[in-house]
Amino acid sequence: MAKDKQYGSATLTREEPAQKAPISTTPVAKPAPLRKPISETSHRETASAALPFGRQNYVLMLAGIAVILAGFFIMSLDKEEFGFGFLGLTLGPIVVMSGFVLEFFAILSRPKV
Repeated sequence: MAKDKQYGSATLTREEPAQKAPISTTPVAKPAPLRKPISETSHRETASAALPFGRQNYVLMLAGIAVILAGFFIMSLDKEEFGFGFLGLTLGPIVVMSGFVLEFFAILSRPKV
C-alpha cells in the first residue's frame, strides 16, 4: 500500500518495507581455511635458509679471531727493543694478516645446505 504525497509538481511515493525472510536457527558451517599446515621439517628448512651464515662460517670466523689473537701474542713475545725483532716485525704481522684473510673467507663463503 503506497501512500502518495504531492509536493509542488513532483509526486513522492513511499512503499511498505519488503517482508524479511525468516531467521534460521540452524548453525551454518564455515568453509575450512585453504592454508596448508606447516610441518616441522619445512619450518626448519626455511629458518636455516633465512640465516646469512651457516655453522661452517661461524667456525671459520672463530678460527680467524683465534689466529689474529695468536699473531698479536707472537708480536708481544719479541724481546728486542721496541719490538724490532723477527717476531714483532715479520712473523706476528704475517700471522695477523692470515687471520684477517681467514675472516674474509669465512664471511664471503656460502653456507653449505
